[in-house]
Amino acid sequence: MYSRYMGLSDIDSPMLNRRSDKEIAMAETILSMENITKIYPNGFIANKNVNFELRKGEIHALAGENGAGKSTLMKVLFGEEQCEEGKIFFKGKEVKIDNPLCAIKMGIGMVHQHFMLVPSMTVAENMVLGLEPEKAGFLNKEEAVKRTIEVSEKYGLEIDPHAKVKDLSVGLKQRVEILKALLRGADVLILDEPTAVLTPQETVEIFEELKRLRELGHTVVFISHKLNEIKEICDRITIMRDGRTIDVKMVEEVSEQEISRLMIGRDVQLKTDKTPAKPGQTFLSVKNLSYTDAAGQQILKDINMTVRKGEILGIAGIEGNGQNELSELVTGMRKLRTGQIRIGGEDISRKSVREIRELGVSHISQDRMTYGVVSDAGVADNIIADRYYRKEFKKGILLNKKKICEKTDQLILEYSVKCDNREQPVRMLSGGNMQKVVVAREFSSDPKLVIANQPTRGIDVGAAELVHRKLLELRDREAAILLISADLTEIIHLSDSIIVLHGGAIAAYFEDVKQMDPVELGEYMLGIKKMTREQIGGAVHEQ
Repeated sequence: MYSRYMGLSDIDSPMLNRRSDKEIAMAETILSMENITKIYPNGFIANKNVNFELRKGEIHALAGENGAGKSTLMKVLFGEEQCEEGKIFFKGKEVKIDNPLCAIKMGIGMVHQHFMLVPSMTVAENMVLGLEPEKAGFLNKEEAVKRTIEVSEKYGLEIDPHAKVKDLSVGLKQRVEILKALLRGADVLILDEPTAVLTPQETVEIFEELKRLRELGHTVVFISHKLNEIKEICDRITIMRDGRTIDVKMVEEVSEQEISRLMIGRDVQLKTDKTPAKPGQTFLSVKNLSYTDAAGQQILKDINMTVRKGEILGIAGIEGNGQNELSELVTGMRKLRTGQIRIGGEDISRKSVREIRELGVSHISQDRMTYGVVSDAGVADNIIADRYYRKEFKKGILLNKKKICEKTDQLILEYSVKCDNREQPVRMLSGGNMQKVVVAREFSSDPKLVIANQPTRGIDVGAAELVHRKLLELRDREAAILLISADLTEIIHLSDSIIVLHGGAIAAYFEDVKQMDPVELGEYMLGIKKMTREQIGGAVHEQ
């Protein structure tokens, strides 16, 4: 079971009962999109003559690098965007899908990466939004609960109808979104990056849910950058590149390497070569760090650790165990009250975010939309947001536009940011290209300490390869790197040593990653095992 938590293949799993080539070939075509072309008002061609077909009762992967046109195609299918050319056929008839309500009425549902739920309302209240049962002019809460129980029992997806959505785990919130679509009669379910924010256990659970839906005759579109997950759960795959359909394959007949090559248009090195680390002096020191949030809940408990120049310290753990709070305390985004944090020998407890950055700190936040970019500002403005006040980008009291343009164009090219021009608002970019803008800014500042929190979440294999290579280059240039990632393959491959957080405390420390057992790592993440204080003591190095 733990191998599945680690995102590793398990060929004996019953979850892999895919439909055979013959079964897929004989299944009826439930939906087809023919020659879809979508051009945005600024002239950007997001889809060009795209063809896409779904067969009843399959899990169909839609893959491509960032900006390939996957999300746009699905927005056209769900009625969020209108295409300039092309036809859509659903259940044998040509249809026009003018808006999401039209798609829902036809039997097409979509679960977005960012959930469309009202946190303060109960599960049952969210479930019936838009089709509320009434009693004497008010919401009939008993009927809403009844409908929620009926649909959850029908599909074997257990949920508490009385629970407030704000109190649910991410996995259960996603389950509510899926049940909402099923309650509205979805035969086709579109899932956009469904595992991007899930814990390993929740990923296992959603795969079981999708398999159950497949067995009941539902068709699922699975949009994902995680090739191992596509190989694990999907029957067929449509690969897009540069707004066009490149190929359609049976998943079991194509390797991860072949998929990545079709997506990117070149061979991708899925594992970056890593030379042995040569750690130097301690640059980040954390002592007796505890943190209690505004609600009085203790999030971090007596954390002691150090990161040295020239090494990558990985932080592993199921999300919600204090990783994000730790990164925000180190970068000054949260105020330190208990314990000590020193960067380059300086106490940062009274320093502002800018003063901490001036010590040589770069930060990739896990929430790029809130803390990583200014969405209405252009690419250039976002790239120089941390350095516009420096002498090299000033011309007297004004900004040196020439220098800013030169630097921006250089980084757009170096980090393969797909944009119309340097002035394009970042909100117009795909999520992966937004992340490239953040990474380009943070990695190009000649950092001495990099706090990389989920640096490759939601980006394609080619972009992830670039981020991994840049992190290792920074390490080899003697930067100290704290890597926080829910992708355990990434953590194990890049880190020189690993700390496991569980319940806000350090549960384990692995100094020799090469000798580490992934199954054992999973046991520490789940709290099944815990090292003694003496064993964990190696996480702190003397100054």
